[in-house]
Amino acid sequence: MKNNIYGIVAVAVAMVSTAGAADWSMWGGSPNRNLYSDAKNLPTSVEPGEFLDNSENIDLSTTENVKWVAKLGSQAYGNTTVADGRVYIGTNNESPRDPRHKGDRGVVYCLDEKTGELHWQLVVPKLGAGKVSDWEFLGICSSPAVEGDRVYLVSNRCEVLCLDVHGMKNGNDGPFKSEGQYMAGPGEPPMEPGELDADIIWVFDMREELGVFPHNIASSSVLIVEDKVFCTTSNGQDWSHLNIPSPLAPCLVALDKKTGKLLGEEMSGISENLMHCNWSSPSMGEVNGQKMVFFGAGDGFCYAFDPKPVYNDDEGLNVLPEIWRFDCVPDKYKFEDGQPIKYPAADGPSEIIATPVFYKNRVYVAIGQDPEHGEGVGRLVCIDATKKGDITGSGLIWDYDKIHRTISTVSIDPETGLLFVADYSGFVYCLDAETGEEHWIYDMKAHMWSSTLVADGKVFASDEDGDFVILPASKDFDAENDEPIFEDWFDAPIYSTPIVANNVLYVATQTHLYAIEKQTKTAVAD
Repeated sequence: MKNNIYGIVAVAVAMVSTAGAADWSMWGGSPNRNLYSDAKNLPTSVEPGEFLDNSENIDLSTTENVKWVAKLGSQAYGNTTVADGRVYIGTNNESPRDPRHKGDRGVVYCLDEKTGELHWQLVVPKLGAGKVSDWEFLGICSSPAVEGDRVYLVSNRCEVLCLDVHGMKNGNDGPFKSEGQYMAGPGEPPMEPGELDADIIWVFDMREELGVFPHNIASSSVLIVEDKVFCTTSNGQDWSHLNIPSPLAPCLVALDKKTGKLLGEEMSGISENLMHCNWSSPSMGEVNGQKMVFFGAGDGFCYAFDPKPVYNDDEGLNVLPEIWRFDCVPDKYKFEDGQPIKYPAADGPSEIIATPVFYKNRVYVAIGQDPEHGEGVGRLVCIDATKKGDITGSGLIWDYDKIHRTISTVSIDPETGLLFVADYSGFVYCLDAETGEEHWIYDMKAHMWSSTLVADGKVFASDEDGDFVILPASKDFDAENDEPIFEDWFDAPIYSTPIVANNVLYVATQTHLYAIEKQTKTAVAD
């Protein structure tokens, strides 16, 4: 796709300082995970620029509406978060910021929000299990969540970590004092932590403490609810795709956010029935005065849990009470002529990888599979969150089965009531959030891993070809005949979802993070 060019020559450029919007401190921007921002006056075009000679860095003089660009590793799947003047993003170590850290590592950068300069980085050694549990060069795929002076995230080693937002620059805080050994890896001589290194407050090893078996990679963006951190464990199958090594391990846990102590876990039998793995991130909503944690599971069900654990005498542990469950996979994807359809067949069942979104006492989520499995049938459901028990029959408000498999999370515009969602096949859908009525379908013509973002009356979308598109957030858009507001190509695949923080749009390709801010121009005609 090519840029829209309007025959204008810019002779003066000045940055606009715009009040409004806010930090984006977690995946989804808020606990309900709705990918919506109230930011206004966002840029409607961007020129990504060209590389400096013999360099992987971008020449900013060749860009348009770009505030700064930060070089990432060679792969970046996690989504950007921004809080208190700092930008966080996961990547790998293929463009080392510190020559002491060599080889394949998981990395999280903490960058300066104004300049993109590095404050500090978390460097995580690989498990050494290869593609089975810590796929080579994937880096850290989860989005950090920030609250106060603490950062919470899931590492490639299937750990939940709590970090100091200041890094080591203000000293080694908290009870954890083994950062040097942690960075070096088990059995290696410890390193000497420096000012560019992360300050770890605590570590909870889900493999060691819970016996989980992460499939390919651990990936979950944590949810903070009061004094707890909720996290998906990424428990899954082994390399054969036939066995579940830990069928009794939990798929969702609650930890004390100050200490990392295990406070509770789900006991709904998800691991015994999972199809592949658990990668969905939890969300939260309040229904009739009761807070609920929503979880899209590896068994194809969407669950609602009470965030307050209760001690179970029979199990001898603290359990997250299940409020309701909804089977998102229809029978037509499970059986054909009375015979089960074998997973991962294109016309068969799927788990949930997308994040459930809570909006007006409803939960919206779609089914899908690991992109490695290819395209297939999908389903988007709208669930009544006020019900209790097994609400597969009674809790369905509407569903939409024209969507294909997806790992994308929905975005809902509260100003118009429109819902936007992408699927892996590369289609962007506009539906009515209240009724499920279809308004239009836009074809990106490439696979999509990322989700849509809706803000400022626009829908921002990207694909694995590196295409970045801005569409009208309007039901009147004619997707077959109307031109997008903007479309251009970035020089790398885009698997991460665009986000907005403090009126700056962030787009992360596999190799670079762009901070995009609207500029004013004095223009003259051709």
